[in-house]
Amino acid sequence: MDSQKVDMFIMTYGKFFESTQIIGVRESLKNADESKWEIVQSISFKDPTTSLIVSLLGGPFGIDRFFLGDTGLGIGKLVTCGGFGIWTLIDWFLIMGAAKEKNMSKLMQALA
Repeated sequence: MDSQKVDMFIMTYGKFFESTQIIGVRESLKNADESKWEIVQSISFKDPTTSLIVSLLGGPFGIDRFFLGDTGLGIGKLVTCGGFGIWTLIDWFLIMGAAKEKNMSKLMQALA
């Protein structure tokens, strides 16, 4: 893929990935076929900051996990009231990383 497109993607969507993943994202995009560009542009990434806000407001009800697409974990948090509060507290620290991991897996699936 064209290096200008790759740089534009990194500048636009860099916050959706871990800083350690950016190099891998750049290499994967450079090695990808030009036909994948439209697919990559159509991916809707989850904003890690939004997922943290959702977790702070609706974490005990599993809304944060439903937001990320983890339906099973969302149901588990809903049924246990956020793991009796413990799971909710842990997710406040881990939910942004989980969102970035989901974004990375979406990108890798699109490039496969």
